[in-house]
Amino acid sequence: MRLLIVEDEKRLALSLAKGLTAEGYAVDVAHDGREGLHLAREGAYDLLILDIMLPGLNGYRLCAALRADGDDVPILMLTAKDGEYDEAEGLDTGADDYLTKPFSYVVLVARIKALLRRRGRTALPVLRLGPLTIDQGARRVSRDGAEVALTAKEFAVLEQLARRAGDVVSKAEILEHVWDFAYEGDPNIVEVYVSALRRKLGADVIATVRGAGYRLVRGA
Repeated sequence: MRLLIVEDEKRLALSLAKGLTAEGYAVDVAHDGREGLHLAREGAYDLLILDIMLPGLNGYRLCAALRADGDDVPILMLTAKDGEYDEAEGLDTGADDYLTKPFSYVVLVARIKALLRRRGRTALPVLRLGPLTIDQGARRVSRDGAEVALTAKEFAVLEQLARRAGDVVSKAEILEHVWDFAYEGDPNIVEVYVSALRRKLGADVIATVRGAGYRLVRGA
């Protein structure tokens, strides 16, 4: 899953990005409101973490602009302002949740997971594909009832394939959703993770479509 952090406190933004990357998310960061709005409109994000007091365009206006566009991406607002009217204004502009600084990182992660689960209720948070069961909320995978331990990145790659099971997913699409937009390493890193998934889940689970990408086999 891909997250966007819009936060002008660079040290805080970097700390959050590192922590959430370790949780298995792809994370992009913007340090002012106008850049954040541009990225939010151009990228395919699963959730936004949005500060209110931003240069260029404040969080209220950024949130309102996205909602006016018809964008229903979950938005978690972070702010040093703690008055109930500030919280009400944030929620009234279309935010889904609100967290006051200073906050617990553990609570932040819990709020993020809750928002993502809430959004996923229209789909199925647990994907059952042949012998595989993929619990997106708990981030657990089992094959034929036996749980298989995956790293955060392995799970993220599998999740992208599972959401489009039966379709061909290109290497570029996997990179976009699992690694952040600033990733400049070897794109063949995707092959490394696909190979790891095949070792752990079975060689029959993921098919290579030569020159196009990978496909999760529904009835493997």
